[in-house]
Amino acid sequence: GSSGSEDEARPGTAAAAAAAQKREERLRKFRELHLKRNEARKLNHQEVVEEDKRLKLPANWEAKKARLEWELKVEEKKKECAARGEDYERVKLLEISAEDAERWERKRKRKNPDLGFSDYAAAQLRQYQRLTRQIKPDLEQYEKLKEQYGEALYPTSDSLLHGTHVPSKEGVDRMVADLEKQIEKREKYSRRRPYNDDADIDYINERNAKFNKKAERFYGKYTAEIKQNLERGTAV
Repeated sequence: GSSGSEDEARPGTAAAAAAAQKREERLRKFRELHLKRNEARKLNHQEVVEEDKRLKLPANWEAKKARLEWELKVEEKKKECAARGEDYERVKLLEISAEDAERWERKRKRKNPDLGFSDYAAAQLRQYQRLTRQIKPDLEQYEKLKEQYGEALYPTSDSLLHGTHVPSKEGVDRMVADLEKQIEKREKYSRRRPYNDDADIDYINERNAKFNKKAERFYGKYTAEIKQNLERGTAV
């Protein structure tokens, strides 16, 4: 009788243990879900805060940040080159690949295309834009002049301007350097030569004429005798 009662109690004990195990498993999953929910809530809150910060920043903040980081890297590179006794510009050029140099050159030409000469007004405008791009304002000097002259620094229609401004040495040097560059550029300019009616016609079109000139420049001294024999009809 006692063995029978023990056999009947064992299934009940096993069922209770299985139920307790399931309950514990469910509680464990519930705790995991609760932790994941709290973690997701925390991450969402951080993302909302970061997004709010980004929305309050200026529109070009990312570009400014990237520019500042690039400038810091450039300054560090300059200091490293100066410590090693190297020229930074030379080191920078050695690190630039041919593809990057070609891409930057195309970008520069698109930004400031050379449209050639159209009229004197357009040429003067291009000259003015080129010179103004080279000017770097000296804010410290500007503040000193403002303290020195006050309202007189801002002329009106009644102001006498002649003889009141003395240019700085840097400005004079910059103007002289620019004039020297213009003179050098004019000296290199080659004007188109007029057509000579008395010259021999040994070409069939303009392209062929240019090719013949190049061939004459490089090989003329070697073929002069052959050409004379052909013209005289005495070539062998």
